[in-house]
Amino acid sequence: MRINKLALTNFRSYPTLELSFEPGVATFIGDNGSGKTNIAEALIYLAFLSSHRVSNNTPLISLGAEQAIIHAEIERDNRTLNVDLEINTNKANRARLNGNPTRSQREILGACQIVYFSPEDLDLVRGEPGIRRDFLDRLLITRSPRLAGVIADYERTVKQRNALLKTRSSLNALIPWNEQLVLLGAQLTAERIALIEALNPWVNSNYTQLNEVKPASISYKCSTEGVGVDIDSNIAALTKRLDEVAYQEIERGVSLIGPHRDDLHLQLGDFPAKGYASHGESWSMAISLRIGAFNLLKSEGAEPILILDDVFAELDTSRRQALLSVTQIAEQTIITAAVESDLPAELLTQRFYVTPGLVKKGGS
Repeated sequence: MRINKLALTNFRSYPTLELSFEPGVATFIGDNGSGKTNIAEALIYLAFLSSHRVSNNTPLISLGAEQAIIHAEIERDNRTLNVDLEINTNKANRARLNGNPTRSQREILGACQIVYFSPEDLDLVRGEPGIRRDFLDRLLITRSPRLAGVIADYERTVKQRNALLKTRSSLNALIPWNEQLVLLGAQLTAERIALIEALNPWVNSNYTQLNEVKPASISYKCSTEGVGVDIDSNIAALTKRLDEVAYQEIERGVSLIGPHRDDLHLQLGDFPAKGYASHGESWSMAISLRIGAFNLLKSEGAEPILILDDVFAELDTSRRQALLSVTQIAEQTIITAAVESDLPAELLTQRFYVTPGLVKKGGS
């Protein structure tokens, strides 16, 4: 899979931008604040229908504009897809696939598969559980786009249920939302656990290859005991636990169980990574998670695009080498960097130089 062309209209700092890519590595070089990460963000938004930097659409749309548009020509499976996404602030986004309007923007999920790595990924190790849940769910959607609907429906259920709990609504009013919480939560939990079981060997292998001494592993930390990859068993466990916390939920006005309360547990040797990992170990774990995600997708037959956003300056030689090795097996890699000399020469075959609002292609 690769991007042949990318066009942006009123996206972030670009009133208009048109880029053409050759296969392999494309590197965007520019000062901090010049707009190079905006290009990476547009591709990430196209892949996940959300930004990795902000939680709402307003900052994505150029000041004074009503909407932003991302257009990409994507080559995959020996065919070309043209994807258009219109990003709006106060109404639903609209999408087109090969010029045809889609009923929902979610219909373009899977057209562009991406694994990205950025300096913010240290938060995968040091940050709050929500960051790690988002990592899992984005990888789930990349593997199986249909799960975007399950995740969205689950989040909507929790929001509605919390609203009812806060207003101390009747138990009868909660019943349909309890059923949805259990059914959708059982599915999402099973998918996350199966994903972690598949991802764990790749994380461990990548961490070892970074010359780290302690073994690394990942597991699922669940708010409910007795859950696993079997949906029916999860329904039974969640139903039982929901009954047990019913009074506490009414008193506190919030849903206390379900995958929105779970976490991805990261382990280094005998200790959890969070709170115990050094700065270097934290980088190694973050790299192992992202490269592991790429390895897993590739092992399952996918060819995701790799995006490395401003990370080389943060890393030492061995960790840079780990990222360099994965670019050699990716069909396409998009890299951003502030300083050209931070990058190995192998990554400078296709260069774009970025200044505010302008991108110029350099020598090949």
